[in-house]
Amino acid sequence: MVNPTIFRRRYTASSAPPGTLAPTEGALPPRLHAISYNGESMEEWTPEPDADLRSLQREGRRLWIDVQGLGDGTLVERLGRQFAMHPLVVADIVNVGQRPKVEDYGSQQFSVVRMVVLEDEAVRWEQVSVVMMRDLVLTFQERYGDCLDPLRERLRRGRKLVRESGSDYLAAMVVDGVVDGYFPVLEWYGESLESLETDVIEDPSRAVLARIYSMKRELMSMRRAVWPLRDALSSQLRDRSALIADDTVPYIRDTSDHVMQIVDVTETYRELAGSFVDVYLSSVGHRTNEVMRVLTVIGSIFIPLTFIAGIYGMNFDEIPELHWRFGYPAFWVVSVMVTALMLLLFRRLGWLGRGKKG
Repeated sequence: MVNPTIFRRRYTASSAPPGTLAPTEGALPPRLHAISYNGESMEEWTPEPDADLRSLQREGRRLWIDVQGLGDGTLVERLGRQFAMHPLVVADIVNVGQRPKVEDYGSQQFSVVRMVVLEDEAVRWEQVSVVMMRDLVLTFQERYGDCLDPLRERLRRGRKLVRESGSDYLAAMVVDGVVDGYFPVLEWYGESLESLETDVIEDPSRAVLARIYSMKRELMSMRRAVWPLRDALSSQLRDRSALIADDTVPYIRDTSDHVMQIVDVTETYRELAGSFVDVYLSSVGHRTNEVMRVLTVIGSIFIPLTFIAGIYGMNFDEIPELHWRFGYPAFWVVSVMVTALMLLLFRRLGWLGRGKKG
């Protein structure tokens, strides 16, 4: 489990004009993948970054260009010029860390979603940008690998719905695929919370407390990804673009329902993780009380013994049994009896073991 950054945004210099690019340092070099299809056939390419991708567009076919890795800002600029993308769209693609949103630019619709991937018990977030035009969809991802392979496989197998639908359906399925990738992560969070709950009760250590706060931070990142997306999809359904066909609307609504479900589960998990802090403090307080009770019992036992020993340690000549030959053994007999009686009393009061209830 890792601690995600609460806020990560590539921003431009102060007073920079709108559309200024701020590439991420250390970003991966781009890898391109293109799919052209219609109801009868499908073709795939792995174009070079400097290729003219406009030549892949053909009449009566849809084109999906996927760019993984944003290390070359000039590539995104070149694609922006080739396909007449709005300058603000190009800037939002390169300046990662954008808030999930859907924006309509007339001849093109731009969407930003957050993709989550679970790798080796660690959660990784990245920005996915989707540009949708007539018969064209461009997707831009920060890293290699994604959760969209099932969608590509549906295209390869010639599924009728995805092959014969327009680019609006393909863009909706890209967002839906990213949203569906949240559910395995939520299941992992649920299992982690169950394990964490057991540890909080049985072993409330500082390491457990650190895990609680780490979980709260991760769930905060999940919340920051899904809440704006919920509003964006609602806006997309309410102010529908001319690029979206009537047949695509139910699928966008279905994705919106999935996002609402993720929001509900995330909020429940956040409240549960927050309650673990109270459980942790209660468990620590209970342990402290147990230790203090044991110390109190031990101290209470030695109070009368100290009293008895203190009396016979006083420097008086006339003390009963002071010169009695059995005085020393009698002292120990009395001490043992007093200790036994006090232990019996503590047990009946319920301070030791189960004792008397109520």
